[in-house]
Amino acid sequence: MIIGQIKDGIVLDHITEGNALRIYHVLGLDRLSCTVALIQHADSKKMGKKDIIKIGQVIDLDFDVLGYLDPGITVNVIRDGELAKREHLSLPERVTDIIRCKNPRCITMTEPGILQQFRLTDREKKVYRCVFCDSEAPTEL
Repeated sequence: MIIGQIKDGIVLDHITEGNALRIYHVLGLDRLSCTVALIQHADSKKMGKKDIIKIGQVIDLDFDVLGYLDPGITVNVIRDGELAKREHLSLPERVTDIIRCKNPRCITMTEPGILQQFRLTDREKKVYRCVFCDSEAPTEL
């Protein structure tokens, strides 16, 4: 299968196999008017199998969201058919308004306008805790 070359856009590479559709929806790529190609189960020497997302225009992406969803992603920005920037993502130390606290007594649940903030407490197990009440974050968005 051949997917056309991007002149200006973004390639999200090294997505964990089967995770591209989730990223597609969380980032709201379905609302874009440009071409978006979603490639699943592509062969990879590094990973065995991987997913790839190609976006036909340069858009602002929240790298914290991407790093939280799949910390192994590589973001390639293409301009005029050339690689302009490459960013290797990892788990962010803090995330804001990505995860929702599950503690009903947390101040973020009772006071409107307070941003949900979590800090990474265990990189290996991917554990985040609320900075306000110390509740462990849910594992899924």
